[in-house]
Amino acid sequence: MYISQLLTRAVQTNEDKTATICAGRERTYREFADRVQRFAGALKGLGIGDGERVAILAHNSDRYLEFYYATPWVGGVFVPVNTRLAVPEFAYWLDDSGSEILLVDDAFMGVVPELRERVASIREVIYIGDGDTPDGMLNYEELVAASDPIEDVGRGNKDLAGLFYTGGTTGVSKGVMLTHENFIVNTLNAMPAFNFTEQSSWLHAAPMFHIADGCAVFGATMGMSTHVFIPGFTPAGTMQAIQDHKVTNTLLVPTMVNMVVNDPTIGDYDLSSIQDIVYGASPMPEAVIVKALEVLPNCGFTHAYGQTECAPLVTYTGPEFHVLEGPNAGRFKSAGRAAYAVDVRIFDENDEEVPLGTVGEVCVRGANVMKGYWNKPEQTEEALRGGWMHTGDGGYMDEQGFVYIVDRVKDMIISGGENVYSAEVENAVYQHAAVAECAVIGIPHEKWGEEVHAVVRLHEGQTATDEEIIAHSHTLIAGFKCPRSVSFVTDPLPLSGAGKILKTELRKPFWEGKDKQVG
Repeated sequence: MYISQLLTRAVQTNEDKTATICAGRERTYREFADRVQRFAGALKGLGIGDGERVAILAHNSDRYLEFYYATPWVGGVFVPVNTRLAVPEFAYWLDDSGSEILLVDDAFMGVVPELRERVASIREVIYIGDGDTPDGMLNYEELVAASDPIEDVGRGNKDLAGLFYTGGTTGVSKGVMLTHENFIVNTLNAMPAFNFTEQSSWLHAAPMFHIADGCAVFGATMGMSTHVFIPGFTPAGTMQAIQDHKVTNTLLVPTMVNMVVNDPTIGDYDLSSIQDIVYGASPMPEAVIVKALEVLPNCGFTHAYGQTECAPLVTYTGPEFHVLEGPNAGRFKSAGRAAYAVDVRIFDENDEEVPLGTVGEVCVRGANVMKGYWNKPEQTEEALRGGWMHTGDGGYMDEQGFVYIVDRVKDMIISGGENVYSAEVENAVYQHAAVAECAVIGIPHEKWGEEVHAVVRLHEGQTATDEEIIAHSHTLIAGFKCPRSVSFVTDPLPLSGAGKILKTELRKPFWEGKDKQVG
């Protein structure tokens, strides 16, 4: 199992098929492979070889895709850097990984001088933009043009292929070590879930530094689909790309789906080509799914649940379960059933399997599970104890194997001894017609320990009071689960690079100076 095989097979099978469309550039699989082999040759000339790390700090592009294939082609390890971090965090990831080469585009070339000062391991910086090459940097296109193509060096199977750093929202980021085998097994698992075929046109709208889009980086190539790129997600940019390039498939996190389906201009675009949207990273509020099914009636939706440490796919729920009537109605509320080559169990605090329907920690075993955390043996041992990846997600499994995620273990609110799962409360609040965004957190309470608090952003032009939001919640869920207080914000809620709402940031004002700090 080796990553280069995905590309060599595509060329062998259909070399003239359009592989990439980006910023007016269109290339076949033969041209894509030639550029990968040439950039691999350039990296070899820069001293990259067995297991050495090459990082990238850039927005989505065809060159980003080439980086993902050329780095392991020459035997290196790719390190995608979260574009939403601050410079000290960029520096930590680069320094911790020991990255020697850094690729940057126009958006990030300005931080290079500071990164050079902070990160001793960086030897060369390669500019992958379309403007003039900044002083002290190498030009990507010049390197590709000047280098001879090289043969794949043959790393594969359990050899390290990539380092994907965790978000670090609850502590110091950890480098997740993923092997060639991890990526290939995950890609095979993702093929039926993401529906990659030669007829597919996949839009990279989610950030390519994130492992979720990594499913398409490798899966769309395995399926010989066409890769379409936009620099980053905006509702208008996404809908325009779908219209212009007849995009059939994409992945959006729930916050992105929410923004698209509620965009007032959605009717101005021809979105008839879109057949499948995969969503993940966080639960999808029921109200958003109902709206999405209404405004995109010809599109199928798939909920993919996973974790970086699992490369990432664990379970999925396909379009046949995203229905509002019939025997499958309501199944979209689950995270789905285990992917084909993944073993999923629900364990208690003693790592014993719990009965069906009982909430515990979701644990995963399979060839998709990481090798470990980079230079962190103790955390690796803890996460992989007993041979199972402990996800930190609380959930339960029903009698048909559907997994229901109730919350991150760290996000569970304990109020008066009762466990309150924030995702369940959020789902209730979202069903209020005026609510555009919601996050539910635990805040300090002298008597109950924690109190359920909702942070809400309303749709433009809509109004609601805290009493109305609380009363609405009481019509849907038990009283002890309902928010006791509500705060309203006008700006979008803070998001991580993966598009998850940063509840740690929302909690900070409430827990400042307190003995307990909820993760």
